[in-house]
Amino acid sequence: MNTQTPITVALAKGKLLDDTLPLFVAAGLDPRGLDDPGRKLLFESPNGDRFLVVRAADVPVYVEHGGADMGVAGLDVLAEYPDELYQPVDMRVGYCRMSVAAQKGVGLDDRPGTRVRVATKYPRVAEAHFLSKGLAVDIIKLYGSMELAPLVGMADCIVDLVSTGRTLKENGLVEVETIWESTARLVVNRASMKLKHARLAPLLAALQRAADEQGSRS
Repeated sequence: MNTQTPITVALAKGKLLDDTLPLFVAAGLDPRGLDDPGRKLLFESPNGDRFLVVRAADVPVYVEHGGADMGVAGLDVLAEYPDELYQPVDMRVGYCRMSVAAQKGVGLDDRPGTRVRVATKYPRVAEAHFLSKGLAVDIIKLYGSMELAPLVGMADCIVDLVSTGRTLKENGLVEVETIWESTARLVVNRASMKLKHARLAPLLAALQRAADEQGSRS
């Protein structure tokens, strides 16, 4: 008879889910069915653990408000989340790069007294970055096709996730600077960490070992 305290884990749909599952299996969890979730959103393992499949931006919300004991989210999501969550494990998957991009020849640092117009879906990241450089910004919140904004004169630059840079190049933009590079993080509900410590502490250690092994093979 399994006497372990059941836990609930929130996982993001898509590639991050695929990259994360082997780490949970290596740590001793049983996320069966999640390799092909289809439209199903809630999965339960034989020992009572539950797995939620949600939008990436919703992972920290479920964890913060107790809908899940823990979850996996990229730093791009966590950086925009207003509350600081406990992030004990770097999962070493889901690499991302947050960058500033503009049309070639556009200078962003040599305009004292002017405001930089930035198109992005990451307003907190963008504003903090430019303010740290002493530049005032006007944030233009967009949810996609950011590359168009500089081309039509709506923005001086964009702040967005970049992988290969192909989309930037095809739209006449160049990567000006990298704000940060990161991998996905395990986030844990602080109340769960106290109430379910006996279950979560060894699990976090196992996930850290699995992530480190994954990183050493990369």
